[in-house]
Amino acid sequence: MPNPAHAEPVEAPHKLRIDFVSDIVCPWCVIGLKSLEQALAELGEDVTPDWHFHPFELNPQMPPEGENSAEHIARKYGRPPEEGAAARSHIKQMGENLGFTFKGGPDSMIWNTFDCHRLLHWAEKAGKAHALKMALFEAHFTRAEPLNDAETLIRAAVSAGLDAEAAREVISSGRYADEVRATEHWWRDEQDITAVPAIIFNGKYAIMGGQPPATFVKVIKRIVSGEI
Repeated sequence: MPNPAHAEPVEAPHKLRIDFVSDIVCPWCVIGLKSLEQALAELGEDVTPDWHFHPFELNPQMPPEGENSAEHIARKYGRPPEEGAAARSHIKQMGENLGFTFKGGPDSMIWNTFDCHRLLHWAEKAGKAHALKMALFEAHFTRAEPLNDAETLIRAAVSAGLDAEAAREVISSGRYADEVRATEHWWRDEQDITAVPAIIFNGKYAIMGGQPPATFVKVIKRIVSGEI
């Protein structure tokens, strides 16, 4: 398959290709995206972003019925309940600072996200992946809607400006499964991406994690100035 991170020739000095590798159930991916959006807003017309969103499943073996998020994190990372509560509180505060509402608690669920990524692959072709990514983040983290329900995904697609029946057909048909798996393989196994968000600028410069806006501003300024 073609290299999905291939940076096409930059047409203008300040055009910036952004490859954003993430998962829907990753709160730090929300923080990373909102923080990067804020940084780009601060930079204004100095930078023209060229967004590309790529799939990464934190839990590819997650069953369709999902799992309690607190129990999953405690088992996967060995964190005691009180540590999980402190982490949720910290993430909620960071989200509030960036204009995003996290409402998760100890009863929150975590889901298999493969269908989300198939839908995002379709949305990428229509130039709507950015909007759909945010809509899915809000469905999961703000409204606690089940990501294993096709109607949740269809509502998110519609809110992103996509056609409801076309979205339903993508979900029910299993379309783009091979493409999503191939792209996941490329990022994980060929590019050694093992955690998200992974944000790659112009196919060369990678930043990992939910960094603050000031960090993104600093790095982007260095890239577009040719300093790095």
